[in-house]
Amino acid sequence: MQAHERAHRGLARTYQIITLFARDSLEHNVVLSLLGLSKSRWDPFRPLAGRAGLYEEARRVLGRVGLEQRAELPLAQVSYGEKRRVEIAMALAQRPRLLLLDEPLAGLSREERSAVKALIQGIPRDVTVVMIEHDMDTALDLAERVTVLHYGNVIVEGTRGEVVADPRTREVYLGT
Repeated sequence: MQAHERAHRGLARTYQIITLFARDSLEHNVVLSLLGLSKSRWDPFRPLAGRAGLYEEARRVLGRVGLEQRAELPLAQVSYGEKRRVEIAMALAQRPRLLLLDEPLAGLSREERSAVKALIQGIPRDVTVVMIEHDMDTALDLAERVTVLHYGNVIVEGTRGEVVADPRTREVYLGT
């Protein structure tokens, strides 16, 4: 399937390396995400600024990630952790049924990690979240089911308790 077909079927994702529009505001980045699912996205005669509903929804979504007050700032003026939250907001704006998060905590400070972790924990239960995360403590804290890979091969899969109890997990990831 092409990317737009996957998005229309309820799949959204974030990337390990953030790719946002740095000169645009946080709000405008989210509006572009919303526009991707809009039937009117290809209307070149209707200015984007005139689509108040998209901007209202963008602010609402930014509120979900704690950034509504910073909506008008250029992306280049916010912290890396806030950029990460904008990226998650863009994915959530698409109302996904399946959300793929590729190392959402990579490169974040302790405070930023806490904020993003809380954000992930607050994603509604009707959204399936598949997350790639190398920090085992974080992965184990957030996940209901864990799949542990080693050089691309599944070595153990199960609940937090099952994964932690498995000697292969301890050997490869926990160092014991």
